[in-house]
Amino acid sequence: MPRTAAAPTPSPSLSSPIPRIADRDRRRTSASAILRSVLEHGPVARSTIARLTGLSPASVTDHCARLTGLGLIREAAAPRQAKGGVGRPHVPVDLDASRFVVGGVHVAVPYTTVALLDLRGRVVAERELRHSGAIEPYDVLARAADGLAALLDGAPGCRPLGVGFAAGGWVDRDSGTVVAHPLLGWREVPVREVLGAHTGLPVHVDGHARALVNAERLFGRARGSGSVLHLFVGNVVDAAFATHDEVHHGPRSQAGAIAHLPVPGGTETCDCGRVGCLQVELSERTLCRRAREAGVVDGVNPTHVVRAAAGGDPVAVRLLTERARMTGRAVGLLLDVLNPETVVVTELGVLSRQDCLDALREGVGSERAAAVAPTSFADSVLATAGGSVALDVLYRDPLGASFERST
Repeated sequence: MPRTAAAPTPSPSLSSPIPRIADRDRRRTSASAILRSVLEHGPVARSTIARLTGLSPASVTDHCARLTGLGLIREAAAPRQAKGGVGRPHVPVDLDASRFVVGGVHVAVPYTTVALLDLRGRVVAERELRHSGAIEPYDVLARAADGLAALLDGAPGCRPLGVGFAAGGWVDRDSGTVVAHPLLGWREVPVREVLGAHTGLPVHVDGHARALVNAERLFGRARGSGSVLHLFVGNVVDAAFATHDEVHHGPRSQAGAIAHLPVPGGTETCDCGRVGCLQVELSERTLCRRAREAGVVDGVNPTHVVRAAAGGDPVAVRLLTERARMTGRAVGLLLDVLNPETVVVTELGVLSRQDCLDALREGVGSERAAAVAPTSFADSVLATAGGSVALDVLYRDPLGASFERST
């Protein structure tokens, strides 16, 4: 563009990078607050957003225009008349959950879950890809990418913003790497790089307990809570903690590694050589082995133990409630250390049976039992974990360049 006059020389204070960084951070924070307000309260008037966020009406109007242009929000169909029926009606805005999706990949020990989630964290499509033989990471990730492509082919009206990946073990968010997952046999797997090459989309990576904390903050029962602890009990046992809307990762994302936390009364020998480590006591592998030894099941699928309990098998009931009670004792230990407002537990028996939930709360103790609840995503917990990694990035920086939007 031709210039008609020489540009004035900026003053030192204006040329300093610090104000530009501050302005960029402020824009990102404001856009995030507005999009979160629309998620939580929409359809919602812009004046209400200004009141909820403390931003000026002009700033809210500007950001809403940007978010509308990106296709993330839209004006609701029916204007709301101003109070008293006088004056210009308020036109509320709402999320536009009809256009964009994120892909979700969760790698568990027996299978990989691939899914598409909309902007409200709802699962649009989901598929399980069973592992066979050695769980070779590059093959697993290639199959996951093919699975996502198949889901997108079946949803032609949906445009992908990016992909979220979650797994247990040690997952480094910043480098996009599964550093170590002993049960899968994975070490230093560059997930972001590999999945990105296969999908052509931005890929975001995190541990599944942290992913589920973010899902609870955004879409679940922990929304609005000042602090939340999530305990994931599957084949892998790990935890995550968020306070003031920030999940604690620690150096190289090692926070939440509680597999070797000692459990009072534990009897199982861990691979580390000690007895009573949390993961070996509570893992689904241990549950299934005990169920096989008792003649309850003859396989390695923990849902078969739940099915046997539903059919009235007293041994299956006992195994599940004992596991839930021990999980409650572990929660009690974490409560002593972290003292969160809300505790969310993902554990098969707790999600399936009231007696297991009662046993969990009994293990926690009556004084704090009311703070403990099962996951909000019982029917889609693994799909939600994967997709929420990407959705958390979107809601933190909706104006950022980390997502490639096709318009």
